[in-house]
Amino acid sequence: MKILIIRYKKPCGVPEGGEKASELNHTVLCRIAGKENVDTYYIHDEAHHRSLGEYLQGVVYMPLGYYFGLTPKRVGEIVHLARTYDVVFVDRSVFGIIAKRLKETGYKGRVVCFFHNVEKIYFSAKYSSRINPMRWLVVPCADRNDRWSCHYADRTIALSRRDDDELARNYGRHADQLIPIAFVDRYQRESYTTEYTSAKPLCMFLGAHFPANVEGIEWFVKNVLPRVDIRMQIVGKGMEKLRGAEWMRDDIEVLSNVPDLEPLFEAADIMVLPIFKGSGMKVKTCESMMYGKNIIGTPEAWSGYELDYAKAGACCFTADEFIAAIKNFCDHPRPRFNTYSRQIFTDQYSADCMVDKFRSVLIK
Repeated sequence: MKILIIRYKKPCGVPEGGEKASELNHTVLCRIAGKENVDTYYIHDEAHHRSLGEYLQGVVYMPLGYYFGLTPKRVGEIVHLARTYDVVFVDRSVFGIIAKRLKETGYKGRVVCFFHNVEKIYFSAKYSSRINPMRWLVVPCADRNDRWSCHYADRTIALSRRDDDELARNYGRHADQLIPIAFVDRYQRESYTTEYTSAKPLCMFLGAHFPANVEGIEWFVKNVLPRVDIRMQIVGKGMEKLRGAEWMRDDIEVLSNVPDLEPLFEAADIMVLPIFKGSGMKVKTCESMMYGKNIIGTPEAWSGYELDYAKAGACCFTADEFIAAIKNFCDHPRPRFNTYSRQIFTDQYSADCMVDKFRSVLIK
């Protein structure tokens, strides 16, 4: 079985959450078919910055359903290339136009579309301002491609039951398989720290500079941080942009574009994930469980994960709930390494758990 994967970005630098999920997909497909039978077509090379001409070209083609980086010519190249492959794995449903063109031109193999989110919902959150002109270009394009992915793909994959219900409600098709966010386990150790959380715990927020993340951390800094005695750390790609925000405090450590997160995960007492908007599943939650962290997050941060929130940390929505959960850690220290979080990861959200699920959508 030969597989062609259509990916958004060629890995370069510090990956964002979606690209970490794409890397997992690539890894599992290579396990199933063998590395020698898996090739990748990248829509973007991050090392190459778009010129003004390329950007304007993207704007012109977007109303026709071509998300940034795609053009009729490039889709034609992909269709031609696909003839020698048994499976075309479209790694983002925002490229549903590829599935459409493959089927319209008589491609005989299997087209699989992976939904990282319901893209219409994701981009509506990303471009939340109704006066932002990009909202009126990108959201309809994402909506159209989600629809094409549902209509033309032979098999579709969604992350969670919530996304599956949204796809059925909006486009009339349930996913053929639910495959949650997962990671290749990079944190296998003979032993883990037995240290307890500090009375003044180090709380870490992890996430790229993205509207839902920025809104969530701003809310936390304004409504929770003044009422708890903690050390605060914000970590994520592009987060240096927060240093000039009027609501930012001098005692908050901001780290951006960190190449190795492991020491930061190990040092943190608690992961705080105040996310209120979005679609799909939060990659940061899965990664935090892999490192065996205590996690205090909103229902959105926990969406798609099946576990006992109280054992992993807490599920909170209001400021008072966050404050109570954090104060409980301050008053009652517990192991910094949460064995329950780690066990849930290894049992349910590691790459090893996903191989059979991926195989079921690849093999007829």
